[in-house]
Amino acid sequence: MAPDGAGQDGHDDERWLVVDGRRWRRTDPAVPADALARLKSHLGRGRSGVRTARDDAELAATRHRTQLAKVGLGERGTPWWEQSDAERRERWESALAELDALDD
Repeated sequence: MAPDGAGQDGHDDERWLVVDGRRWRRTDPAVPADALARLKSHLGRGRSGVRTARDDAELAATRHRTQLAKVGLGERGTPWWEQSDAERRERWESALAELDALDD
């Protein structure tokens, strides 16, 4: 990384958020508002479930929901800036399909 923190390509501010010295990947800005809201809802439910899980199976299920939502948002998995527009769309659409199926 360049000394000024901008990175070699100057896009680090768009890709990363730094909190207390720790770098976190930002949400993919291409995720449409409706999909973003649904993914964040699943993420919130997953995080809440991790805190309230009563057994190992429930904990694993809520962690799985959290992981799927984070991947759908582009915060985990292949970095969104390394994917084509079609791959990015497929990522959040497939994550939402799998997340919604968890509720069936």
